[in-house]
Amino acid sequence: MADQNLAFLSLILLCPLSLLLFLYFIVKPRPVKIQIKNRHVFITGGSSGIGLALAHEAALEGAKVSILARNMEKLNEAKQSIKLSTGRDVAVFSADVRDFDSLKKSIEEAGPIDVLVCNQGVFVPRELEGQELEEVKFMLDVNLMGTFHLIKAALPGMKNRTDRAPASIAIMSSQAGQVGIYGYTAYSASKFGLRGMAEALQQEVIADNIHVSLIFPPDTETPGLAEGLDSDFHLALERTV
Repeated sequence: MADQNLAFLSLILLCPLSLLLFLYFIVKPRPVKIQIKNRHVFITGGSSGIGLALAHEAALEGAKVSILARNMEKLNEAKQSIKLSTGRDVAVFSADVRDFDSLKKSIEEAGPIDVLVCNQGVFVPRELEGQELEEVKFMLDVNLMGTFHLIKAALPGMKNRTDRAPASIAIMSSQAGQVGIYGYTAYSASKFGLRGMAEALQQEVIADNIHVSLIFPPDTETPGLAEGLDSDFHLALERTV
């Protein structure tokens, strides 16, 4: 009798585990290579740094490239540099990712997107105790809510694409999205949030053959990093080390 009870208990425990394993292998996306030649790659934060480098590479591989940022002068400079190095034109759009209506208008003008690179990001390094809440909100609005705005605006066109080839949404997080870093409390929160978004979103769009990637770049030589390292916070931190 005791053996029967033990067997029954083991069966009860194994059933949920088996179901979880079954769901894991169904839901887990398989690695897919996304072809970009002659397809539309849309990159935010594309006027400098990582975004500009990605735009150069996508253009070299024969993609139709669109870049979006706030500053039209920098966008035009980026457009010229890509033209000089690749011989290809890119489309430029000026919009603030915090403004959903403006962002949606730019995306509709750009046309259906095959590869969406959510690369915009800002950081203001400071201990939370001394940081203004407006700075906290600024980082959350650009890094997290801006990505929500971008994906929500782009998804209808991505789902209705005619070729049905695999599409991609690439979300740029950070090393600070994997581990909290001193003085980056708000920034880390905004980047940690992107992981939850990406994992849940993948389950929603995999049936449309849209594959979500989450990228964790380390410190990269960009204008944004240089500006952050010149901040009062970093200068004070260096003096204490």
